[in-house]
Amino acid sequence: MTTTTGTTMTEGRVRRRDSIRTRVLVGAITLLLLALGGSVLAIRQTLLTRVDESIERELAQEVEELRALAGGTDPATGEPFAEDVEAIFRAFMERNVPARDEAFYAFVDGVPTLRSFDAPREPAVDVDLVERWTSSSTPVRADVTTAAGNARSLAVPVLDGAGEVRGTFVVVVFPAAELAEVDEIVRAVATLALVALVVASVGALGVAGRIVRPIEQLTDATQAIDAGDLTRRIPVDGRDEVAQLARTFNGMLDRLDAAFRSQRAFLDDVAHELRTPITIARGHLELLGSDDDPAQRAETVEVVTEELDRMSRYVDDLLVVAKSARPDFLVLGVVDVGEVLDDVVARAVALGPRRWVRGDGPSPGEELVVGDEGRIVQALLALVTNAVQHTSDDDRIEIGARRLGADLRFYVADTGTGVDPEESERLFTRFSRGAASSAQRPEGSGLGLAIVSAIAQAHRGTVGVEETPGGGATFHVDLPLPTAQEEDL
Repeated sequence: MTTTTGTTMTEGRVRRRDSIRTRVLVGAITLLLLALGGSVLAIRQTLLTRVDESIERELAQEVEELRALAGGTDPATGEPFAEDVEAIFRAFMERNVPARDEAFYAFVDGVPTLRSFDAPREPAVDVDLVERWTSSSTPVRADVTTAAGNARSLAVPVLDGAGEVRGTFVVVVFPAAELAEVDEIVRAVATLALVALVVASVGALGVAGRIVRPIEQLTDATQAIDAGDLTRRIPVDGRDEVAQLARTFNGMLDRLDAAFRSQRAFLDDVAHELRTPITIARGHLELLGSDDDPAQRAETVEVVTEELDRMSRYVDDLLVVAKSARPDFLVLGVVDVGEVLDDVVARAVALGPRRWVRGDGPSPGEELVVGDEGRIVQALLALVTNAVQHTSDDDRIEIGARRLGADLRFYVADTGTGVDPEESERLFTRFSRGAASSAQRPEGSGLGLAIVSAIAQAHRGTVGVEETPGGGATFHVDLPLPTAQEEDL
């Protein structure tokens, strides 16, 4: 006992980690992770930038207030400060209370002289930086390290009339509280981003499943086809690309199923219809070896030849019916209806001594339509042949065409034996013969009316039969053939 089927089904299933669903999900989560991570970093950078801007504003504000005070008068004396740098610094310290994250330092002639309340005694451990503060004649910005933590400083020199540095005012801002607030906000945003990532991942899993489901159904249908089941179809929901793929695949299955059905019907028809001539030919060939009469041998050869000719006609007719579903079955072109009728009537005369009549229809050149002229003539000759088989020498056969709305009706009417209404529905099926033909084996293959039906369907038309007034049968083919002028439009 083998396990080929199970192995095939297992191999047909894509490994879960390699499936489209997994790749779509991983891709979506990766994009979300990058987007959310980038957003968190961008938010953090924006907040840090705002902290920096706030620090710069605080530094600039204190310096501007110092400059405004230096240009005024000493509150203690009411006189201008002149070059009394220490008095300027003292008045500023008394009048301005630093924020909780600020500290003021004042240097007079390079010596630390004043500091704001609660400011660390040593503003910086870097002696070189203090030297830069007290010796530079231009403002100095720098990041410093104090006992209270990292800070940013702005040192502004106070010059005398000769341009010499008499004092230095230093503002130090400690951003630890603001930075801690930034970190707290970033943690909150990161937590929300993580929650959003989880929720979005669950949603992406559902979306990926919905997207991939038709593809999985396509895979199941393909595996079912491998097992010989052509009836499976994929449910179609929506109008997106995946739905279009499902529709296309279902259409392919329809065509494939129709092709297999046509092939099976073709083989069944061949087996059914060729059995009789083969049996007859074989029986006569067996008698040929034991019969020494030349006349009998010639008759046997004639019978065998007739049966071989009959088989050839069977095969030709079967091929016409089998090919009728192919896209290239019709070769469309401009058809002159009047010429077609004249051609069919001229050919029909050779089929037997009947009262042939060209009925309704335009004269050559009066009506031009778009269709396959060869197939239309073939269908009409099949109807004429059928009429000949069911009429006698004195019967009348009329061939014509007329417009019925948008359809062009070709018809063949005879005054023969007619058609039983109960048989009319099956006359256009393969190998169907009327009751009048059952008593003897006809010359036809039984495919004539089936060929007519196939040609009509290829033109998107219909076939039918009705009783001829006064007796007989009228077969017609209704084809929705546009005129050549309409087709040009």
